[in-house]
Amino acid sequence: MTSVALSSNYSLLTIKASNTTSSLSWQRRRGQPFNNSGNNTNRWPATRQLFSNERVFKMSIVCCNSARKSSTTSASKSKQPPQEGDENTRRALQILLWTAEGVYILWLFLLPYAPGDPVWAISSDTVNSLVGLSLNFFFILPLMNSVVGINLVDAPVLHPMSEGLFNFVIGWTFMFAPLLFTDQKRDRYKGSLDVLWGFQMFLTNTFLIPYMAIRLNDGNTEYVPRKPSQLGSVMTNGAPIVGLIGGAVCLASALWGLFGRMDGDFGTVADRWEFLVRYLGSERLAYAFIWDICLYIIFQPWLIGENLQNVQNSKVGIVTNLRFIPVVGLAAYLFFLNLDEEL
Repeated sequence: MTSVALSSNYSLLTIKASNTTSSLSWQRRRGQPFNNSGNNTNRWPATRQLFSNERVFKMSIVCCNSARKSSTTSASKSKQPPQEGDENTRRALQILLWTAEGVYILWLFLLPYAPGDPVWAISSDTVNSLVGLSLNFFFILPLMNSVVGINLVDAPVLHPMSEGLFNFVIGWTFMFAPLLFTDQKRDRYKGSLDVLWGFQMFLTNTFLIPYMAIRLNDGNTEYVPRKPSQLGSVMTNGAPIVGLIGGAVCLASALWGLFGRMDGDFGTVADRWEFLVRYLGSERLAYAFIWDICLYIIFQPWLIGENLQNVQNSKVGIVTNLRFIPVVGLAAYLFFLNLDEEL
């Protein structure tokens, strides 16, 4: 009979828990054991222990399931090859760049199919034009003759469009110096950046394309960065000045091509534009400059985008948006270069 009564009372306790909660809580607060039908049997601790064990068991199941999901996720991630897509992209870019270097040299220097004469059959007129353009570098000699009045050496009189195109490309190349000397991957190139940039000033992308390919090599974590050269330090610390000079030369080159030497027999703006079209289709040097401009349009945002950590924090957004604009984006990078930190 006692077991029947206990079972009955236990069922009533379970079914009518809402009616007995207050009395159980009152007896619990007074430290009295639960007394059912005269039997001094301690049912409350057993009931509480059963509830606690169930709760602990359920919590254990949830924790185990979470741990199992976490381990499954980690295992699935670990099975994936790390940065496989980036590795394939890097190799494809290197192949493309080395191919572009071969095409650049063959097409612009050696083969006779492009406009103008190849290197091995260059004419005396092309040599004289190249010498004259070099003497008018950055319009220094023409300005000394016409503005300052110094005539120690007379500036060669060439078509303003040819002078403008030449100095535009050289001015843009001049601005690349601080960008190369602050490139985070420059140490992967084992040669001298001074020599590289020096040859780039004269032969442009003949040397810049290989650098772009070499900088994609795997980085050596144990390699100690080289100490910047004197030229690299000057170009980096004077980056805003380099950007100002290079940007001014590029702007002056465009204006010079359209309005320079107006007292000469070079015609109107329309006539000069017509000359430029003929010039690009007949001179190998001018034709090569168009290739250089197209490659610079690609390389400028590429290099700036991978070196935004060198820019002042408050100006990163500006440089990011301007880096795709030829010359302007590079000038913005040089103006806002963070010179307070070692680059």
